[in-house]
Amino acid sequence: MKTPGLVLREGELEKRSDSLFQFWKKKRGVLTPDRLSLFPAGPGARAKELRFHSILKVDCVERTGKYVYFTIVTTDRKEIDFRCPGESCWNAAITLALIDFQNRRALQTFRSRQERAPAAPAEPRAS
Repeated sequence: MKTPGLVLREGELEKRSDSLFQFWKKKRGVLTPDRLSLFPAGPGARAKELRFHSILKVDCVERTGKYVYFTIVTTDRKEIDFRCPGESCWNAAITLALIDFQNRRALQTFRSRQERAPAAPAEPRAS
């Protein structure tokens, strides 16, 4: 399901921290067909990856002033808040990549079920 090296979008977005004060932290985002990788602003820090198989949906899209705010909901119901400049459209890019991933996974599941299912015997035709 992974397409190595294919970057759909790359740029800056901000993630709300999980700490008590909930600061917005700048991240460099790299969107590929199967994940969103978030790199901290500082050099040498490790990226955090949100793989699409663990993302349920992109939710709560709201535009206020110069920012678009959105939430990524994971399969374990964790909510991760982001914001980006309105013209960057990160929320739309992530949503479209997630839908594409889910469609490819559904097709893969369907095809594997068809391959495992025994062929139905042909019914005799009435003359």
